[in-house]
Amino acid sequence: MKKNDNNQRIIAYFCMEYGLDSEFKIYSGGLGILAGDHLKACKDLGLPLVGIGIKWKQGYVEQYLDKEGNVTDCYRNIDNSRLEDTGMTVEVLIREQQVPIKIWKTEAYGNVPLLLLDTDVPGSPYHGITRQLYGGNEEERVAQEIVLGSGGIKALETLGYDVETYHFNEGHAVIAGLELICDKMKKGDSFHEAREKTKKEIVFTTHTPVEAGNEIHPISRLRYMSANKGLTVEQLAEIGGVPFNMTVAGLRLSRKANSVAELHLDTTKKMWRHVSGKAPIINITNGVHRETWMDQRFLEKNQSENRCWEIHQDNKQQLIKTISEKTGITLKSEKIIIGFARRMTPYKRSDLIFSDLEKVDPLLRDGKIQLVFSGKAHPMDSRGKEMMAVLYEMQKKYPESVVFLQNYDMTMGALLTRGCDVWLNNPQRPREACGTSGMKAAMNGVLNLSILDGWWPEACQHGINGWAIGDETIPRSEEKQNNKDAKALYDVLLQEVIPLYYENHKKWVEMMQQSIKTVQDAFSAERMVREYWGKMYKPKKGRGLA
Repeated sequence: MKKNDNNQRIIAYFCMEYGLDSEFKIYSGGLGILAGDHLKACKDLGLPLVGIGIKWKQGYVEQYLDKEGNVTDCYRNIDNSRLEDTGMTVEVLIREQQVPIKIWKTEAYGNVPLLLLDTDVPGSPYHGITRQLYGGNEEERVAQEIVLGSGGIKALETLGYDVETYHFNEGHAVIAGLELICDKMKKGDSFHEAREKTKKEIVFTTHTPVEAGNEIHPISRLRYMSANKGLTVEQLAEIGGVPFNMTVAGLRLSRKANSVAELHLDTTKKMWRHVSGKAPIINITNGVHRETWMDQRFLEKNQSENRCWEIHQDNKQQLIKTISEKTGITLKSEKIIIGFARRMTPYKRSDLIFSDLEKVDPLLRDGKIQLVFSGKAHPMDSRGKEMMAVLYEMQKKYPESVVFLQNYDMTMGALLTRGCDVWLNNPQRPREACGTSGMKAAMNGVLNLSILDGWWPEACQHGINGWAIGDETIPRSEEKQNNKDAKALYDVLLQEVIPLYYENHKKWVEMMQQSIKTVQDAFSAERMVREYWGKMYKPKKGRGLA
């Protein structure tokens, strides 16, 4: 059985997507980038973990807007030259057919290999299953999750990995739990015996803080797709309910589960309080990989205010240069740049700052503020695409002060979280599970201006390392919440952020330094992974972290 050099049994980390770098587009957004940071931090710390994912042929969508603001979805084949062909295949049952899966591997992270599963096998009619990340209909999604779950378990066995703990990052991997139960039942265990043994092997991370956003399937669909692994309707209902909820199943199949921010823990416990038999839920706040996202010059000891500002201005000039190359718009380096970049979906309210044009119009026309937006909508999210179009219209209305950068990716994310002066985040509370882009910005001295949602309540020192928008009270209706938050945004922007930037440079730089100090260790992926090891993976005596 394959073990690492220290003879430790390994952690198997399952995720539907991985954000390793911009050139390898097998990620859509925050979930995948978090998974990539998790692997990188384990590599840095020398920890025995193997990632399991899917080798997407085309990955996630590229999105472009025409002059009228219409969004075009594009897909391109991914360059897989970095991958090693293991020469091994496994088979999984989908719609009662044996589907061959090729196993690829990347050794880019040393002690943390990543196995990627691929149905694009010569001569196989099932090549389309792993074509597009989050593409296709609901049956196609189940097929992909069978590949990840069942295929992942079989790949680990075939390559000889001795797994101590299976970590499911979101509910997409739940079928791996069903596969483990099925394997034990084939060896003679009853369903309940197999389930209890399997539960001791699994930990589960839940992200989605909106109950309706958690994936569900009719049990009939799971059976039709052969996702039930031979389990009966009653047995499936006992695990995931009726209809089958992937998050509920993850909570019931694991020995321990976790949220990804302290506020998210409260939300998660309230959301699933009615679920019997679930694992105890703790919190491990997300972190980001400093070597990937942080300008390493900010790690210099005893850094002066002048040096801090100099590094930031280098990054700001690089952002301005890139914006000019991509859009023809040249922003002014002496004027404040406010950035907003994330998934385009209604609850994130990318257009909140335009709620009262009477307030914001003179700021934009006079160049007092400059706004840079970027993000993608899910290909099937028409409302998200409408929000992109609104931002694009604002760029046309304020061509010297508003920019929308198309086809958001990791490279663009790094530029923005280093080069902006302020990082804006204003989701409807409490719908932000964590929001790691704000951590990346804060590590680079970019000051957060954010709703007290996700991770920000844990870090915010208003007026010291950034600013809170409003307070923690939540009006009952969305309309009232939008109005309340828009007013709070304008108040802090007009009364604190703008005056400070233009009138008190020394204080601004002090806040930048405090932002970096507050976040660089406490919200790093290294800290996050150490917590997973100590609180979730339960290493035995003598095999934990120092």
